Amino acid sequence: MGARVIEPLRVGGVIGDVLDNFTPTIEMNVSYNKKQVSNGYELLPSAVSSKPRVEIRDGDLRSFFTLVMIDPDVPGPSDPFLKEHLHWLVMNIPGTTDATFGKEVVSYDLPKPSLGIHRYVFVLFRQKQRRVLFPSNILSRDQFNTRKFAIENDLGLPVAAVFFNAQRETAARKR
Repeated sequence: MGARVIEPLRVGGVIGDVLDNFTPTIEMNVSYNKKQVSNGYELLPSAVSSKPRVEIRDGDLRSFFTLVMIDPDVPGPSDPFLKEHLHWLVMNIPGTTDATFGKEVVSYDLPKPSLGIHRYVFVLFRQKQRRVLFPSNILSRDQFNTRKFAIENDLGLPVAAVFFNAQRETAARKR
């Protein structure tokens, strides 16, 4: 892993805007209808309307993970004053499984970019232990802060991240 994985996150501004620099240590595969998400690739909003499959490799069944999906470009990339928009939050995902085995704390909110090209970022954290209580202080999906959330929940730096781009579909683009 390493540079090959981290460089597109830097180029795409995910490291900086959303995350601090980190070293990926876990392999995470995100896919929508068997189409794998790759850093910086564009997906149509209609192709990401149902929640993705998020598989965690290299963990073990004694490890638990937290998955956060956010959009840092709300309402638009030139003035993202509502950033970050929380699209999905799943905790207690056992290692070597997928997100469906975790506790969905905030349900999946499908991407609806209205202005410009938005980045949709999946961030994976390794939990120090299985959670019994879940954060109840998430009052709004808007102005979520991934860094602050990680600090408040003692998650440390991410162990994996991937992002895709999407923009509003026009009638012509849907064909």
